[in-house]
Amino acid sequence: MSAPIRLLVLDADGVLTDGRVYIGPRGEVLKVFDVRDGYGIVQLQKAGVRVAVISGRRSPMMAVRCRELGIRHLHQGIVDKLGVFARLCARLKLTPASCACVGDDVQDLPLMRAAALSFAVADAHREVRRTADIVTRAAGGRGAVREVCDHLLALRRPRRRRRR
Repeated sequence: MSAPIRLLVLDADGVLTDGRVYIGPRGEVLKVFDVRDGYGIVQLQKAGVRVAVISGRRSPMMAVRCRELGIRHLHQGIVDKLGVFARLCARLKLTPASCACVGDDVQDLPLMRAAALSFAVADAHREVRRTADIVTRAAGGRGAVREVCDHLLALRRPRRRRRR
């Protein structure tokens, strides 16, 4: 990876959430988000890295969470994540060489292979973990995205030379 990362693409369920869906007695659906992930996303955006969510499912809660975090690029109900990624890169005038992504399941593999830097959450499917450049210590929805954000922020800082 030679170009700085300018776009982070996240899957939703299993990455921003723990992948579980809570269904109440009236059919209401709830999801849980980690505030540490949210803080990392906000800090990454302040540093000039755009964030996008490309999800196979539609969820009103995901739309609310993205609005709260200032994520302007939310794509839900997507079967062809790679196609959406290509169109998003074109619209933002970026190449995949300046993008990173985070996935947890096999439908994320094409996107992970296209991006310059790919991450898998700790509890991702084994094939996703094998494909990823980096596997987080934390599970999806439990601080994994914060780890990714911290890693990307560290890559943006100039390296200090050690004194001898």
